[in-house]
Amino acid sequence: MADHTPDLRFSRERPDSEEARTLIRELDADLLLRYPEQWIHGLHPEDIQDDELVFLVVRHGTELVGCGALRPLEAGMAEIKRMFVRPPYRGRGISRKILGALESIARERGYAVLRLETGTEQPEALALYRSSGYAGIPSYGEYLGNPYSICFEKKLDLA
Repeated sequence: MADHTPDLRFSRERPDSEEARTLIRELDADLLLRYPEQWIHGLHPEDIQDDELVFLVVRHGTELVGCGALRPLEAGMAEIKRMFVRPPYRGRGISRKILGALESIARERGYAVLRLETGTEQPEALALYRSSGYAGIPSYGEYLGNPYSICFEKKLDLA
């Protein structure tokens, strides 16, 4: 696939920054079209203040394109959260670049395992994670009992 977005810029920002909040609102609106509100899992209030949380905002020129987050779970394990690409930018491989950037940060921080949850009504996300080496696992944590949740895990090579 040709790279149609060569000038993407990734920046680490607080999840409560104006840009991050804009993208999160759009992500939540997109998810509400697919799932009942009770089954949408975002960041926890305590995550906003957690210095270990990484929130990436992606821009193409000056335009907001997407986001993704990395939340610590336990020693050696983190969770990919809040992956989102705005509709006009979908289909260009940007979500794969966001995922790759989050995996690189996870390796730098010594996380050996990444987990994530996505939903049954997101075939593009399911395809992305499966093609990126994530294997299905049983639901965990807050996703237990969610009929829409599909959970994945990937072991990272830290060498």
